[in-house]
Amino acid sequence: MTVIDHQSPDIATHTWTRACALTDLVPGRGVAVLLPDATQVALFRMPDDELYAVGNIDPYGRAAVMSRGLVGDRAGEPTIASPLLKQVFSLRTGLCLDDEGVGLGTHAVRVVDGVVDVCSC
Repeated sequence: MTVIDHQSPDIATHTWTRACALTDLVPGRGVAVLLPDATQVALFRMPDDELYAVGNIDPYGRAAVMSRGLVGDRAGEPTIASPLLKQVFSLRTGLCLDDEGVGLGTHAVRVVDGVVDVCSC
């Protein structure tokens, strides 16, 4: 599912994209968000209600599939495993835990009035 909505500027000059209502996110599952600059982001709501956003493009398979990955944790680190070749990435840092030279990139996330925004920063 790709969610596209309007953007709202932040006073700190960051561009925020309204993704969806927080209640639309299923804990332990991801959704894809398309930012205004055509960047694809995978947005996750964890079972503890923590939110994370990382790049949606699998750096190994070059496909936009990370939002469909397997959510988990490794020694307390929240993770997403690629649905293609199963490399595991930190949701906090975006770094691949199997190959530290590879990463997804991360995006700031906020909730305003029950709506999840993803930053283009």
